Amino acid sequence: MSNKSHPDHAVLELDRFLPYRLSVLSNRISQDIAALYGERFALNVTEWRILAVLGRYPDLSATEVAERTAMDKVAVSRAVTSLLGSGRLKRRLHGDDRRRSVLQLSAKGYRVYDEVAPLALEYERRLMDGLLPDERSALDRLLTRMEERERATRDG
Repeated sequence: MSNKSHPDHAVLELDRFLPYRLSVLSNRISQDIAALYGERFALNVTEWRILAVLGRYPDLSATEVAERTAMDKVAVSRAVTSLLGSGRLKRRLHGDDRRRSVLQLSAKGYRVYDEVAPLALEYERRLMDGLLPDERSALDRLLTRMEERERATRDG
């Protein structure tokens, strides 16, 4: 089959399509970071993201973790079950609302977090070292603006 476009079909140039490019880059970066912790801590990407989020924002429900990370609720639920089973998370009822349970890192979870977070930060530093200071600032501004635009497409 040739690469020439067919007149009866829309052409989607994936190599130039922003959502595709961002997804591929995100997947590659996540895989690189996962190589730093995967085998050593028997963690997958979803489990690490949950630990990372709860390390920064404790007392979130599983639903709030899924919303904050934009990960699938079923994948988050499975990963939470695994992390609870391995003793890296603990669940408790939230203060006055006895229907809502929240998640926290356990001491074991914090030991993993405290080892992996610096590795992830070092990876980020090496990745960003290839950018000039003004490029870093521009990237931050553009990502923030893209996040705003993405929210606007959902809200409006």
